[in-house]
Amino acid sequence: MTNKLYGQSRRTVLKSGVAAAAVLAAPGILRAQSPAPVKVGLLQPISGAFALDGDLARIGAEQAVKEINEAGGIKALDGAPIELVVGDSRSNAEAGAQATEDLNAAGVAGVLGGFASGIALTATQAASRYNLPYIVDCAVSDTITQRGLKNTFRFNPNFSMATDTALKNLVKLNDDAGKPAKTVALVHEDGLFGSGLATIMKNRLPELGFEIIETISHPTPARDMSNVVLRLRSLRPDLVIPSMYYNEFVLLARTMQQQRVKPMGVYAVFGGAASSYRFVNEFPEAAEGVMDCNHWGDPKNPKSAELKTIVEEQGKFYAYNTPINYSVVKVFAQALEKAGSTDKEAIIEALSTQEFESGVMPYGMSKFDETGQNTSALPLNTQVQGGDINVIYPEEFAQAAPVFPANK
Repeated sequence: MTNKLYGQSRRTVLKSGVAAAAVLAAPGILRAQSPAPVKVGLLQPISGAFALDGDLARIGAEQAVKEINEAGGIKALDGAPIELVVGDSRSNAEAGAQATEDLNAAGVAGVLGGFASGIALTATQAASRYNLPYIVDCAVSDTITQRGLKNTFRFNPNFSMATDTALKNLVKLNDDAGKPAKTVALVHEDGLFGSGLATIMKNRLPELGFEIIETISHPTPARDMSNVVLRLRSLRPDLVIPSMYYNEFVLLARTMQQQRVKPMGVYAVFGGAASSYRFVNEFPEAAEGVMDCNHWGDPKNPKSAELKTIVEEQGKFYAYNTPINYSVVKVFAQALEKAGSTDKEAIIEALSTQEFESGVMPYGMSKFDETGQNTSALPLNTQVQGGDINVIYPEEFAQAAPVFPANK
Protein backbone atom coordinates (compact mmCIF):
# COMPACT_ATOMS: atom_id res chain seq x y z
CA MET A 1 0.00 0.00 0.00
CA THR A 2 1.19 3.47 -0.81
CA ASN A 3 1.01 5.97 2.02
CA LYS A 4 0.92 9.66 1.36
CA LEU A 5 1.79 11.96 4.23
CA TYR A 6 1.78 15.62 3.45
CA GLY A 7 4.74 17.48 4.90
CA GLN A 8 3.08 20.90 4.83
CA SER A 9 -0.33 22.23 5.71
CA ARG A 10 -2.70 22.59 2.79
CA ARG A 11 -2.59 26.36 3.16
CA THR A 12 1.19 26.33 2.92
CA VAL A 13 1.11 23.95 -0.02
CA LEU A 14 -1.27 26.12 -2.00
CA LYS A 15 0.59 29.29 -1.15
CA SER A 16 3.98 27.92 -2.08
CA GLY A 17 3.05 26.07 -5.25
CA VAL A 18 4.38 22.81 -3.88
CA ALA A 19 1.49 20.62 -4.93
CA ALA A 20 2.06 17.63 -2.71
CA ALA A 21 4.53 16.05 -0.40
CA ALA A 22 4.43 12.33 -0.11
CA VAL A 23 6.26 9.77 1.93
CA LEU A 24 6.22 6.51 0.06
CA ALA A 25 7.52 4.07 2.56
CA ALA A 26 7.53 0.34 2.91
CA PRO A 27 4.83 -1.02 5.19
CA GLY A 28 6.00 -0.81 8.75
CA ILE A 29 8.35 2.15 8.20
CA LEU A 30 7.07 4.95 10.36
CA ARG A 31 7.76 8.59 9.75
CA ALA A 32 9.16 9.12 13.23
CA GLN A 33 11.58 6.24 12.87
CA SER A 34 15.22 7.13 12.30
CA PRO A 35 16.98 7.70 10.05
CA ALA A 36 15.13 10.68 8.67
CA PRO A 37 13.81 10.43 5.11
CA VAL A 38 15.75 12.03 2.29
CA LYS A 39 13.49 14.54 0.59
CA VAL A 40 13.69 14.45 -3.22
CA GLY A 41 11.88 17.02 -5.32
CA LEU A 42 9.90 16.08 -8.43
CA LEU A 43 9.05 19.09 -10.59
CA GLN A 44 6.24 18.30 -13.04
CA PRO A 45 3.25 20.02 -14.65
CA ILE A 46 0.58 18.70 -12.31
CA SER A 47 -1.88 21.30 -13.57
CA GLY A 48 -2.25 23.23 -16.82
CA ALA A 49 -1.85 22.16 -20.44
CA PHE A 50 0.72 19.43 -19.71
CA ALA A 51 -1.03 17.96 -16.65
CA LEU A 52 -1.41 14.58 -18.32
CA ASP A 53 2.36 14.32 -18.72
CA GLY A 54 2.96 15.39 -15.14
CA ASP A 55 0.53 12.82 -13.79
CA LEU A 56 2.20 9.97 -15.69
CA ALA A 57 5.62 11.18 -14.55
CA ARG A 58 4.45 11.20 -10.92
CA ILE A 59 3.29 7.58 -11.20
CA GLY A 60 6.69 6.48 -12.46
CA ALA A 61 8.58 8.41 -9.80
CA GLU A 62 6.35 7.10 -7.02
CA GLN A 63 6.84 3.51 -8.16
CA ALA A 64 10.62 3.93 -8.09
CA VAL A 65 10.48 5.44 -4.60
CA LYS A 66 8.27 2.58 -3.44
CA GLU A 67 10.73 0.00 -4.73
CA ILE A 68 13.73 1.79 -3.23
CA ASN A 69 12.10 2.08 0.18
CA GLU A 70 10.85 -1.50 0.17
CA ALA A 71 14.40 -2.63 -0.63
CA GLY A 72 15.69 -0.93 2.51
CA GLY A 73 16.11 2.71 1.50
CA ILE A 74 19.46 4.38 0.90
CA LYS A 75 21.90 1.94 2.47
CA ALA A 76 24.78 4.42 2.58
CA LEU A 77 22.54 6.60 4.74
CA ASP A 78 21.63 3.86 7.21
CA GLY A 79 18.56 2.86 5.22
CA ALA A 80 17.01 6.31 5.03
CA PRO A 81 13.79 6.17 2.96
CA ILE A 82 13.13 8.61 0.16
CA GLU A 83 10.34 11.14 0.62
CA LEU A 84 9.05 12.44 -2.69
CA VAL A 85 8.03 16.11 -2.70
CA VAL A 86 6.09 17.06 -5.81
CA GLY A 87 6.27 20.63 -7.12
CA ASP A 88 3.73 21.84 -9.67
CA SER A 89 5.15 23.89 -12.55
CA ARG A 90 1.59 24.57 -13.69
CA SER A 91 2.85 23.99 -17.24
CA ASN A 92 4.70 27.28 -17.50
CA ALA A 93 8.29 28.39 -17.06
CA GLU A 94 7.72 31.13 -14.49
CA ALA A 95 5.74 28.87 -12.18
CA GLY A 96 8.36 26.16 -12.66
CA ALA A 97 11.07 28.46 -11.31
CA GLN A 98 8.90 29.40 -8.34
CA ALA A 99 8.07 25.77 -7.60
CA THR A 100 11.80 24.99 -7.65
CA GLU A 101 12.37 27.75 -5.11
CA ASP A 102 9.64 26.16 -2.98
CA LEU A 103 11.19 22.71 -3.28
CA ASN A 104 14.52 24.09 -2.12
CA ALA A 105 12.78 25.75 0.84
CA ALA A 106 11.18 22.38 1.63
CA GLY A 107 14.68 20.95 2.10
CA VAL A 108 15.01 18.60 -0.84
CA ALA A 109 18.40 17.05 -1.63
CA GLY A 110 17.83 17.49 -5.34
CA VAL A 111 15.19 18.15 -7.97
CA LEU A 112 14.18 15.82 -10.81
CA GLY A 113 12.01 16.40 -13.87
CA GLY A 114 10.98 19.58 -15.66
CA PHE A 115 9.30 17.93 -18.66
CA ALA A 116 9.30 20.86 -21.15
CA SER A 117 12.42 22.72 -22.30
CA GLY A 118 11.18 26.17 -21.30
CA ILE A 119 10.29 24.95 -17.81
CA ALA A 120 13.54 23.02 -17.39
CA LEU A 121 15.56 26.11 -18.37
CA THR A 122 14.09 28.33 -15.66
CA ALA A 123 13.90 25.57 -13.07
CA THR A 124 17.55 24.54 -13.43
CA GLN A 125 18.57 28.21 -13.30
CA ALA A 126 16.60 28.64 -10.07
CA ALA A 127 18.15 25.48 -8.61
CA SER A 128 21.65 26.71 -9.49
CA ARG A 129 21.25 29.64 -7.09
CA TYR A 130 21.29 27.11 -4.25
CA ASN A 131 23.75 24.68 -5.87
CA LEU A 132 20.85 22.23 -5.76
CA PRO A 133 21.45 19.07 -7.84
CA TYR A 134 18.98 18.86 -10.70
CA ILE A 135 18.41 15.99 -13.17
CA VAL A 136 16.24 16.81 -16.19
CA ASP A 137 13.88 14.03 -17.28
CA CYS A 138 12.82 14.68 -20.90
CA ALA A 139 13.36 18.32 -21.89
CA VAL A 140 15.50 18.34 -25.05
CA SER A 141 16.81 21.83 -25.79
CA ASP A 142 20.60 21.71 -26.15
CA THR A 143 20.80 25.00 -24.26
CA ILE A 144 19.80 23.41 -20.96
CA THR A 145 23.25 21.89 -20.47
CA GLN A 146 25.26 24.54 -22.31
CA ARG A 147 25.13 27.32 -19.71
CA GLY A 148 27.88 26.06 -17.45
CA LEU A 149 25.51 25.19 -14.58
CA LYS A 150 27.40 22.68 -12.45
CA ASN A 151 24.21 21.56 -10.68
CA THR A 152 22.40 20.58 -13.91
CA PHE A 153 22.37 17.10 -15.44
CA ARG A 154 20.21 15.72 -18.23
CA PHE A 155 19.29 12.05 -18.26
CA ASN A 156 17.55 12.01 -21.65
CA PRO A 157 18.99 12.73 -25.14
CA ASN A 158 19.14 16.36 -26.24
CA PHE A 159 17.97 17.86 -29.55
CA SER A 160 21.17 17.05 -31.38
CA MET A 161 21.48 13.47 -30.15
CA ALA A 162 17.83 12.69 -30.88
CA THR A 163 17.97 14.27 -34.31
CA ASP A 164 21.06 12.29 -35.23
CA THR A 165 19.24 9.08 -34.30
CA ALA A 166 15.98 10.10 -35.96
CA LEU A 167 17.65 11.05 -39.24
CA LYS A 168 19.83 7.96 -39.34
CA ASN A 169 16.75 5.78 -38.91
CA LEU A 170 14.74 7.85 -41.40
CA VAL A 171 17.38 7.31 -44.09
CA LYS A 172 17.40 3.56 -43.36
CA LEU A 173 13.60 3.44 -43.46
CA ASN A 174 13.50 5.18 -46.84
CA ASP A 175 16.44 3.29 -48.32
CA ASP A 176 15.00 -0.08 -47.33
CA ALA A 177 11.73 0.87 -49.07
CA GLY A 178 13.52 1.90 -52.29
CA LYS A 179 13.76 5.64 -51.53
CA PRO A 180 10.12 6.53 -52.30
CA ALA A 181 10.09 9.65 -50.08
CA LYS A 182 11.75 12.77 -51.47
CA THR A 183 9.81 15.76 -50.09
CA VAL A 184 9.18 16.78 -46.48
CA ALA A 185 6.94 19.26 -44.69
CA LEU A 186 7.97 20.24 -41.15
CA VAL A 187 5.21 21.15 -38.69
CA HIS A 188 6.31 22.37 -35.29
CA GLU A 189 5.19 24.29 -32.22
CA ASP A 190 6.77 27.72 -32.06
CA GLY A 191 8.40 27.38 -28.64
CA LEU A 192 11.95 26.43 -27.71
CA PHE A 193 11.35 22.72 -28.29
CA GLY A 194 9.65 22.75 -31.69
CA SER A 195 11.58 25.67 -33.18
CA GLY A 196 14.90 24.18 -32.16
CA LEU A 197 14.14 20.82 -33.73
CA ALA A 198 12.86 22.43 -36.92
CA THR A 199 16.07 24.42 -37.26
CA ILE A 200 18.16 21.28 -36.98
CA MET A 201 15.95 19.46 -39.49
CA LYS A 202 16.20 22.29 -41.99
CA ASN A 203 19.98 22.13 -41.80
CA ARG A 204 20.29 18.36 -41.98
CA LEU A 205 17.55 16.96 -44.24
CA PRO A 206 18.75 18.47 -47.57
CA GLU A 207 22.19 16.91 -47.24
CA LEU A 208 20.45 13.54 -46.80
CA GLY A 209 18.55 13.91 -50.07
CA PHE A 210 15.22 15.24 -48.79
CA GLU A 211 13.68 18.47 -50.10
CA ILE A 212 11.94 20.57 -47.47
CA ILE A 213 8.98 22.09 -49.26
CA GLU A 214 7.47 23.91 -46.28
CA THR A 215 8.07 24.66 -42.61
CA ILE A 216 4.87 25.43 -40.71
CA SER A 217 4.88 26.68 -37.12
CA HIS A 218 1.94 27.00 -34.74
CA PRO A 219 1.40 28.35 -31.23
CA THR A 220 0.94 26.20 -28.13
CA PRO A 221 -1.85 25.79 -27.22
CA ALA A 222 -3.45 25.64 -30.66
CA ARG A 223 -7.20 25.21 -31.04
CA ASP A 224 -7.43 24.48 -34.74
CA MET A 225 -5.19 22.82 -37.34
CA SER A 226 -7.44 23.28 -40.36
CA ASN A 227 -5.21 25.83 -42.05
CA VAL A 228 -2.09 23.75 -41.40
CA VAL A 229 -3.69 20.66 -42.91
CA LEU A 230 -5.13 22.58 -45.87
CA ARG A 231 -1.61 23.73 -46.61
CA LEU A 232 -0.29 20.17 -46.35
CA ARG A 233 -3.04 19.04 -48.66
CA SER A 234 -2.00 21.52 -51.31
CA LEU A 235 1.71 20.73 -50.93
CA ARG A 236 1.29 16.90 -50.98
CA PRO A 237 4.59 16.16 -49.18
CA ASP A 238 5.86 12.58 -49.12
CA LEU A 239 6.61 12.92 -45.40
CA VAL A 240 5.20 15.07 -42.62
CA ILE A 241 7.59 15.54 -39.70
CA PRO A 242 5.82 17.06 -36.67
CA SER A 243 7.43 18.24 -33.42
CA MET A 244 4.77 19.32 -30.95
CA TYR A 245 3.03 18.49 -27.68
CA TYR A 246 0.22 16.02 -27.13
CA ASN A 247 -2.90 18.11 -27.71
CA GLU A 248 -1.63 19.73 -30.88
CA PHE A 249 -0.39 16.44 -32.30
CA VAL A 250 -3.78 14.81 -31.75
CA LEU A 251 -5.46 17.80 -33.39
CA LEU A 252 -3.11 17.61 -36.40
CA ALA A 253 -3.52 13.85 -36.86
CA ARG A 254 -7.31 13.96 -36.55
CA THR A 255 -7.61 16.86 -38.97
CA MET A 256 -5.37 15.07 -41.46
CA GLN A 257 -7.60 12.01 -41.16
CA GLN A 258 -10.78 14.04 -41.61
CA GLN A 259 -9.39 15.86 -44.65
CA ARG A 260 -7.95 12.63 -46.08
CA VAL A 261 -4.39 13.94 -46.16
CA LYS A 262 -2.32 10.76 -46.42
CA PRO A 263 1.43 11.20 -46.91
CA MET A 264 3.69 8.18 -47.27
CA GLY A 265 4.49 8.59 -43.62
CA VAL A 266 4.09 10.75 -40.53
CA TYR A 267 7.53 10.61 -38.91
CA ALA A 268 7.41 12.52 -35.66
CA VAL A 269 10.37 13.63 -33.59
CA PHE A 270 9.27 13.94 -29.97
CA GLY A 271 5.78 13.89 -31.46
CA GLY A 272 3.85 14.30 -28.26
CA ALA A 273 1.06 11.82 -28.97
CA ALA A 274 2.68 9.29 -31.26
CA SER A 275 4.18 7.49 -28.27
CA SER A 276 1.05 7.69 -26.10
CA TYR A 277 -1.48 4.93 -25.61
CA ARG A 278 -4.14 7.54 -24.96
CA PHE A 279 -3.83 8.68 -28.58
CA VAL A 280 -3.76 5.10 -29.84
CA ASN A 281 -6.84 4.08 -27.86
CA GLU A 282 -8.96 7.18 -28.39
CA PHE A 283 -8.15 7.80 -32.06
CA PRO A 284 -6.98 4.47 -33.50
CA GLU A 285 -7.59 5.35 -37.15
CA ALA A 286 -5.67 8.63 -36.92
CA ALA A 287 -2.86 6.96 -34.98
CA GLU A 288 -2.35 3.88 -37.16
CA GLY A 289 1.00 3.91 -38.94
CA VAL A 290 2.35 7.03 -37.22
CA MET A 291 6.05 6.79 -36.39
CA ASP A 292 7.90 8.60 -33.65
CA CYS A 293 11.44 9.00 -32.37
CA ASN A 294 11.01 9.62 -28.68
CA HIS A 295 11.85 8.71 -25.10
CA TRP A 296 10.72 5.12 -24.57
CA GLY A 297 11.50 2.37 -22.13
CA ASP A 298 13.37 -0.77 -23.19
CA PRO A 299 10.54 -3.07 -24.38
CA LYS A 300 12.64 -6.13 -23.57
CA ASN A 301 12.97 -5.11 -19.92
CA PRO A 302 10.10 -6.74 -17.98
CA LYS A 303 9.85 -3.59 -15.84
CA SER A 304 8.49 -1.71 -18.87
CA ALA A 305 5.44 -3.97 -19.04
CA GLU A 306 5.06 -3.77 -15.27
CA LEU A 307 5.01 0.04 -15.35
CA LYS A 308 2.43 -0.01 -18.15
CA THR A 309 0.23 -2.29 -16.06
CA ILE A 310 0.57 -0.01 -13.02
CA VAL A 311 -0.55 2.98 -15.09
CA GLU A 312 -3.48 1.09 -16.64
CA GLU A 313 -4.62 -0.21 -13.25
CA GLN A 314 -5.16 3.43 -12.32
CA GLY A 315 -7.44 3.85 -15.34
CA LYS A 316 -4.85 5.85 -17.28
CA PHE A 317 -2.95 5.52 -20.53
CA TYR A 318 0.76 4.71 -20.58
CA ALA A 319 3.30 7.06 -22.19
CA TYR A 320 7.03 7.74 -21.97
CA ASN A 321 6.76 10.03 -18.94
CA THR A 322 6.32 7.06 -16.62
CA PRO A 323 9.44 5.00 -17.48
CA ILE A 324 11.76 7.99 -17.76
CA ASN A 325 10.75 9.44 -14.37
CA TYR A 326 10.90 5.99 -12.80
CA SER A 327 14.47 5.79 -14.09
CA VAL A 328 15.51 9.32 -13.05
CA VAL A 329 14.56 8.56 -9.45
CA LYS A 330 16.61 5.37 -9.61
CA VAL A 331 19.62 7.31 -10.89
CA PHE A 332 19.33 9.89 -8.12
CA ALA A 333 19.07 7.13 -5.50
CA GLN A 334 22.32 5.68 -6.86
CA ALA A 335 23.91 9.11 -6.62
CA LEU A 336 22.90 9.28 -2.97
CA GLU A 337 24.44 5.86 -2.40
CA LYS A 338 27.69 6.84 -4.11
CA ALA A 339 27.83 10.20 -2.33
CA GLY A 340 27.03 8.60 1.02
CA SER A 341 25.61 11.98 1.97
CA THR A 342 22.81 14.43 1.29
CA ASP A 343 25.38 17.21 0.95
CA LYS A 344 24.72 19.00 -2.32
CA GLU A 345 28.36 19.18 -3.35
CA ALA A 346 28.84 15.49 -2.65
CA ILE A 347 25.80 14.55 -4.77
CA ILE A 348 26.93 16.79 -7.64
CA GLU A 349 30.40 15.26 -7.43
CA ALA A 350 28.91 11.75 -7.63
CA LEU A 351 26.73 12.68 -10.61
CA SER A 352 29.71 14.29 -12.34
CA THR A 353 32.15 11.41 -11.92
CA GLN A 354 30.27 8.12 -11.54
CA GLU A 355 28.29 5.77 -13.81
CA PHE A 356 24.70 4.77 -13.12
CA GLU A 357 22.36 1.97 -14.14
CA SER A 358 19.67 3.54 -16.32
CA GLY A 359 16.54 2.03 -14.78
CA VAL A 360 14.19 0.89 -17.52
CA MET A 361 15.55 3.21 -20.22
CA PRO A 362 17.68 1.67 -23.05
CA TYR A 363 20.80 3.65 -22.15
CA GLY A 364 23.06 0.98 -20.71
CA MET A 365 25.23 2.68 -18.10
CA SER A 366 24.56 6.40 -17.85
CA LYS A 367 27.45 8.82 -17.46
CA PHE A 368 27.21 12.60 -17.55
CA ASP A 369 29.83 14.56 -19.48
CA GLU A 370 31.41 17.85 -18.46
CA THR A 371 28.27 19.73 -19.51
CA GLY A 372 25.98 17.42 -17.55
CA GLN A 373 24.61 15.56 -20.60
CA ASN A 374 24.10 11.80 -20.36
CA THR A 375 26.36 10.53 -23.13
CA SER A 376 24.58 7.17 -23.53
CA ALA A 377 21.01 8.53 -23.76
CA LEU A 378 19.16 7.03 -26.72
CA PRO A 379 15.67 7.64 -28.15
CA LEU A 380 13.81 4.76 -29.77
CA ASN A 381 11.73 4.77 -32.95
CA THR A 382 8.17 3.53 -32.50
CA GLN A 383 5.27 2.94 -34.86
CA VAL A 384 1.59 2.45 -34.15
CA GLN A 385 0.75 -0.94 -35.63
CA GLY A 386 -2.59 -2.68 -35.20
CA GLY A 387 -3.55 -0.56 -32.22
CA ASP A 388 -0.29 -1.11 -30.37
CA ILE A 389 2.97 0.84 -30.09
CA ASN A 390 5.94 -1.18 -31.31
CA VAL A 391 9.60 -0.28 -31.32
CA ILE A 392 10.95 -0.48 -34.90
CA TYR A 393 14.50 0.96 -34.43
CA PRO A 394 17.22 0.27 -33.44
CA GLU A 395 17.28 -3.43 -34.20
CA GLU A 396 18.48 -4.52 -30.75
CA PHE A 397 15.29 -3.12 -29.21
CA ALA A 398 12.91 -3.69 -32.16
CA GLN A 399 9.62 -5.52 -31.64
CA ALA A 400 8.43 -5.31 -35.26
CA ALA A 401 9.54 -4.30 -38.75
CA PRO A 402 8.47 -0.81 -39.90
CA VAL A 403 5.49 -0.45 -42.25
CA PHE A 404 6.52 2.10 -44.89
CA PRO A 405 5.12 3.65 -46.98
CA ALA A 406 2.16 3.61 -44.66
CA ASN A 407 -0.15 4.86 -47.42
CA LYS A 408 0.60 3.41 -50.86
